Amino acid sequence: MVRLITHNLLACHVKGCNSNNFPLGFKDAQIELRESEFNPEFLRGFLPKLEWKALVDTARELGDTSLPLEQPEMLDDDFLKALHHVLLEIHVEEGSMVCPNCQHVYPILNGIPNMLLAEHEIG
Repeated sequence: MVRLITHNLLACHVKGCNSNNFPLGFKDAQIELRESEFNPEFLRGFLPKLEWKALVDTARELGDTSLPLEQPEMLDDDFLKALHHVLLEIHVEEGSMVCPNCQHVYPILNGIPNMLLAEHEIG
């Protein structure tokens, strides 16, 4: 399933696409909200691995404006709950992800992204 926690780690790997290949943009995204268990310790541990600007921009692209533009220093419960919602409860079920550089399209069907490349696209 495509959640923003996963999306924040994905980049295009088409042969020759070595710059401006992150983050992948969503096109025709159909989202579903699914509750998941809140785990503040997991979020605190995962936070340093996130590309913050990419996460915020993508969340806004999908209609969620709950995260601040700048990553806060104070990790209070309100912030962690908003982060939890964006990372783990927003699911992209259908649509596609598009590389901002080479425009390669990665389709999403039933919540599963197809990240496989054709043989001529492999670097």
